[in-house]
Amino acid sequence: MGFETKTIRIAMNGITGRMGYRQHLLRSILPIRDAGGFTLEDGTRVQVEPILVGRNEAKIRELAEKHKVAEWTTDLESVINDPTVDVIFDASMTSLRAATLKKAMLAGKHIFTEKPTAETLEEAIELARIGKEAGVTAGVVHDKLYLPGLVKLRRLVDEGFFGRILSIRGEFGYWVFEGDIQAAQRPSWNYRKEDGGGMTTDMFCHWNYVLEGIIGKVKSVNAKTATHIPARWDEAGKEYKATADDASYGIFELETPGGDEVIGQINSSWAVRVYRDELVEFQVDGTHGSAVAGLNKCVAQQRAHTPKPVWNPDLPVTESFRDQWQEVPANAELDNGFKLQWEEFLRDVVAGREHRFGLLSAARGVQLAELGLKSNDERRTLDIPEITL
Repeated sequence: MGFETKTIRIAMNGITGRMGYRQHLLRSILPIRDAGGFTLEDGTRVQVEPILVGRNEAKIRELAEKHKVAEWTTDLESVINDPTVDVIFDASMTSLRAATLKKAMLAGKHIFTEKPTAETLEEAIELARIGKEAGVTAGVVHDKLYLPGLVKLRRLVDEGFFGRILSIRGEFGYWVFEGDIQAAQRPSWNYRKEDGGGMTTDMFCHWNYVLEGIIGKVKSVNAKTATHIPARWDEAGKEYKATADDASYGIFELETPGGDEVIGQINSSWAVRVYRDELVEFQVDGTHGSAVAGLNKCVAQQRAHTPKPVWNPDLPVTESFRDQWQEVPANAELDNGFKLQWEEFLRDVVAGREHRFGLLSAARGVQLAELGLKSNDERRTLDIPEITL
């Protein structure tokens, strides 16, 4: 007796964008398809069938031909209303996302989406309500929690390595070229507030789930934003005014599941040059040890192995502080984070259950971004209220 094969048809909207193409199509869905799908615990084989959706017909057709994808369209409405389509994925512009997700869920489609899910908290909460009422499986990209570095960091937390956790500090960003002499490596809409751009809007929704996933509940925020580069050049080489923040500096009060208070700090900037091992790094300090995690690597230092530096500005430093840390092994094969979450989400779709990173978690991310911007405007620390549906 052979096992059943189930095919999930996924309409992928905004697939010509950087994230949609590289991470979701190229490194997630196509590898799943080309491997013949994946197997569930009961032996059922799950295969995926992507449908490429975008506004640029020439680009969509080219991608479909290049990657041997049979179906593509510029008509998003048609795939939302197509009864043979199971999942709507969205990686389009932030300003268009809420409307797309709402239509998809009301049409009975499961959804998997990039963040933020909406431009306002009110919209994000409405999406969570619609998803719950529609009974669909809704997943929101929480890719950073699947990265090898943060998987190792979370394991240290679970093992009690840190003792009582005191603080977490994050450094994220790199130099995004202005576009005049060298082309910018990010789309120009990211730097226009009116198009849904902005560092705080973009990244605080990530930092919320990272802080929740590693430490615990985010209780307050104090943020300072900046537009360090006031003018940039778009894809056509035309100069435009940067109306959105390109950097955001946040301080957060956190609470662990055990009730301990933790201080968080995260600097996010598209106007910084990298002098660290990875583009994002988080350092967690605790009474029994510390660790630094990036996208892939994680190093740690136990209390017993902590040196006793002495401050003396009159003498050059002779010890290598980096050499005093020990690398944390993976002890398992850790696949691409986006692909891992896609497979977990699709398993939930087949099982008809909620995905653990859904629209309510996304709403808390939008809330943190909204309060971060408000904190900057009012120059004060803001408490974060509980969201209820």
